[in-house]
Amino acid sequence: MDKFEFAGTDDRPTVLLDKDNSKFEFSGKSLPEDVEEFYRPIINWLEDYSEDPNQKTDIVFKMDYFNTASSKMLLDVMGKFEDIKENGNDVVIHWFYMEDDEDMQEAGEGYEELVEVPFEFGTF
Repeated sequence: MDKFEFAGTDDRPTVLLDKDNSKFEFSGKSLPEDVEEFYRPIINWLEDYSEDPNQKTDIVFKMDYFNTASSKMLLDVMGKFEDIKENGNDVVIHWFYMEDDEDMQEAGEGYEELVEVPFEFGTF
């Protein structure tokens, strides 16, 4: 399976989805003009990955900021990881936020309540 890699910009996050090296990372800012256009290939990749996932999937989120439209798409992304977990695989979301960024901490805690995937929190 080919890896999905997108180098972040001022308004789009860095995304790395690499099954072979067990690296699944989202970082930076997410406020693209067309969130559907940006996130659709990511969700498609995750749908393909869910058909033959790694036994353990650790996902790292290090988001600085995301807008409301992106928050919905991030929830959709996490829903794909929830599907993988529900099929008997080990999945953990590692949610990192800047030490003094209560908004990002609370965003992670909100997602934790919405998806049936264990979260681990940390600061950077």
